[in-house]
Amino acid sequence: MRQAPSYGMLMLISCGVAFGCYFATNMRLPVVPLYARSLGINTAQIGFINSAFFLMAGFLSLPFGFVSDRWGHKLLVSLGLMVLTGASFLLYFSNTFAQLMWAYIFIGIGVAAFSPTMMSFVADISPVTHLGRSYGWYTTAIYSGMSLGPAAGGFLAQTSGFLQVFLISGALVFLNFWIVLFFLPRTRSVLEPNSEKPQIATSVRKLFQNRPLMGCWLVTLGGCFGLGMFITFIPLHAQNQGLNVSQIGLVFFAQGLANAISRIPLGYLSDKVTDRKILVVIGIIGFAVAMAGFGVARTAGYFMMFAIALGVSMGLAFTSVGALIAETADSESRGLAMGGYNTCIYFGMMLNAVLMGTLIQTIGFKYAFYLTAVVNLFFMAFFYLLMKDFSPIRNEPVC
Repeated sequence: MRQAPSYGMLMLISCGVAFGCYFATNMRLPVVPLYARSLGINTAQIGFINSAFFLMAGFLSLPFGFVSDRWGHKLLVSLGLMVLTGASFLLYFSNTFAQLMWAYIFIGIGVAAFSPTMMSFVADISPVTHLGRSYGWYTTAIYSGMSLGPAAGGFLAQTSGFLQVFLISGALVFLNFWIVLFFLPRTRSVLEPNSEKPQIATSVRKLFQNRPLMGCWLVTLGGCFGLGMFITFIPLHAQNQGLNVSQIGLVFFAQGLANAISRIPLGYLSDKVTDRKILVVIGIIGFAVAMAGFGVARTAGYFMMFAIALGVSMGLAFTSVGALIAETADSESRGLAMGGYNTCIYFGMMLNAVLMGTLIQTIGFKYAFYLTAVVNLFFMAFFYLLMKDFSPIRNEPVC
């Protein structure tokens, strides 16, 4: 009988797949808003384009997380990558507001199939005592891709034009599909074949009665409201201050790199501390300070500085949030819990793209960033109240 891959090998495959997917798909981040502006699309419409992606990713992450608990991981990941490949090529042929909306809808569907499935897979293969470091390594791979992807996209757009970015992005996602097909092990459902499989309504009701899990979801919603401000409107705000597309790509690179390299040590720290929620609170406070800083940034140096602060703050907060979710949900509903987590990620960014795109035209970028910082602190307070009495049980690892 073929020996099952070790924990280390499974983590290596998971991190490699995550890096490849997020590098390719995030090449578009600094490019699409500027490409849309070049087509005559206004700021509010650009917000709606991004909101189409966030809406689909958020709406489908929860049911796709449920499906991954029943059908296994490889199928959902493969389907997600195929949809992302097609959506990237669709961007190449898009030159109207409606066409860009459709492309982003399909990107949202692909990400919803990929992201919660891989996160629940990492939780399933990790010992309880290693959850923090597992998510530290895994999210480092994600944010390494998210930092290098926009930098590569910005450089390619500057040297070769916007459309070449979309072609190369699609080709790289398709390559990642074949890596999954050949190297990600075939996985069965998390549930045993003969075990009782509760209906999704029952499972969701049980999760919504889990106060600590609700706290994790809410702080994720608030934090990603802020992340949506960065992803959607930093390219436009920075361009208004005189930065070119290559410099804007470097701002994304700085944020992603700081986020990535901080997550491994912060993941180990998360496993060592007795109360992970304190790390989340500190991280969200830093997040809010960085958001306010973007409001007053006027030069590339200041944008880079606050991008680095944002990245480290996200690394501190969200590495611990991922581990907390894995601790608060049982293994039979972990995919659903991670699906809810991803729903909060994308709904948070969607709400920002929809609300701030219109609001910026009235109050300007500066006060929109200030308001986003306040929203982050508001959700952090709810998180602390809901998590106040939670005490996870951590057993020693079995040798």
